[in-house]
Amino acid sequence: MPARLRTLTTLAAFIALALLASLLATRGNALSAPERNTPVAPQITGIDKWINSPPLTLPQLRGKVVLVDFWTYSCVNCINTLPYVKNWYKQYGNQGLEVIGVHTPEYPFERDAGHVSAAVRQLDIRYPVALDNQYATWNAFNNQYWPALYLFDKTGHVVYSHFGEGDYAKTEAKIRELLAQPG
Repeated sequence: MPARLRTLTTLAAFIALALLASLLATRGNALSAPERNTPVAPQITGIDKWINSPPLTLPQLRGKVVLVDFWTYSCVNCINTLPYVKNWYKQYGNQGLEVIGVHTPEYPFERDAGHVSAAVRQLDIRYPVALDNQYATWNAFNNQYWPALYLFDKTGHVVYSHFGEGDYAKTEAKIRELLAQPG
């Protein structure tokens, strides 16, 4: 094989591996914090109002498994994920799971706290909801999607993320795995 072709083949293989590693990192994987270098959870910051809770910070939730759900009440995909998120909160909340809905508006009308509060009541959301109208928490997480789920272990490290609908069984399995780990 000519040297130039070998170089191109090696480069193509390297790029393919880099893309695969990037895809696995973005879609979440089964490794826990001790098995890889995971980032500490970003802060929940710049919140305009809290619904169903006094203000929360991730450091005060250490020792719990935390699921942060970026959503907005007029997003169909977000609404489709809510039954799963609400069920996880109901099923695992007393076992150490904390769910925080971070409502980040896509449209100007979604910034109105009264509209969000009404939607939370209508949708029967009982977990804490943070109104992130200025995108401060969205930006702290480097988030780009509705809905987006971020799961933190008991030490406050990001160990799983999922964007969009689907993979509910995989997400729930990860919640159960993290809850079973020692604090």
